[in-house]
Amino acid sequence: MKKNLRNVLALALGLMTTVSFAQDWNVDSRTRIDMSGDNDKMVTNQRATLGATWGGSDWGIHMSSDVDYMLGSGSASMGIYEAYASANLMGVASVTAGRQALDNGSGALMSSNQWSANRTTWDGMTFGFDMDMADISLGYASYNGGGVDEEDQGNMWLNVGGEFSGWNVNLLYMTRTASDDAATGIDISGGLMGATVSLSQNSDWEGDEMRAVGLSYSVNDDMSVNVGQTTYSEDGAFNMAGTNMDGSWMETGGMGYLSAGDEDLSYGLSGSLAGISVGVSMHAITNSVDDAYERDVMEMDLGYSLGDNAGLGVSYATDGDDTYTWLTLTVTP
Repeated sequence: MKKNLRNVLALALGLMTTVSFAQDWNVDSRTRIDMSGDNDKMVTNQRATLGATWGGSDWGIHMSSDVDYMLGSGSASMGIYEAYASANLMGVASVTAGRQALDNGSGALMSSNQWSANRTTWDGMTFGFDMDMADISLGYASYNGGGVDEEDQGNMWLNVGGEFSGWNVNLLYMTRTASDDAATGIDISGGLMGATVSLSQNSDWEGDEMRAVGLSYSVNDDMSVNVGQTTYSEDGAFNMAGTNMDGSWMETGGMGYLSAGDEDLSYGLSGSLAGISVGVSMHAITNSVDDAYERDVMEMDLGYSLGDNAGLGVSYATDGDDTYTWLTLTVTP
């Protein structure tokens, strides 16, 4: 037995023993088959997440671990996904300390990249305040290797979300401790004349901007149509590391962030019937600086519920001359 696989099995056995004494536990399994290119390959990756939670009325401890395995290769890896403790602060707030997966706002600035095998987590503290008007969280993540002249490397963020007069509003403000850089995101969505409209305005660490507007209309209970436009500032390429959009198809399962000056006009439809869901969207991408630039993308998703605990999905995308196909099986007991 290979050494890395033996280590994985030993760690898994230890975690299973720990879970048996937990008050609550959960497990999630995702198998993804990559059939991209000319559909003449079958690369299968398996990720299983096992978590356990202990707690009382005003405290809690959570730990989960990922096991990643590529079928046929014999290569496996295991690591801690989340590990944190939470406590109530005199009934007015809560504090969570440790490794956490965080998703705020649209996810363009801070998200956990669930598609990837190496998901994004934050090591630090989060203070939560549940107000009547809004949910407020204040977080801080920092790292220092211990060098004499080394400065802290980390981030501080403030997220405010709530519903105001039927509109959902979220504000995210992030700063980096080693510089004066700041990133901001404002997301607004709500109903208007029978349709759902959304706006997301984001600025990254360098001040590059990404704006997305969308409109969705329900034709009936089972089908809706949507149209949207996403634009990027011309000065620089918008990017935030580790998010759901940091990377392209193979890293995030989507187009990811586009280039400086790009404009994406999209339209599509989605629906569901008898446990089957389908979604199709078309993207026409141009560039405000280069008039000759054109990029056409088509995405199609097909999902089927196998019951309360399992789902099967197929994703297909064409991006110019490139083709991507994934088959995903998710099981959660």
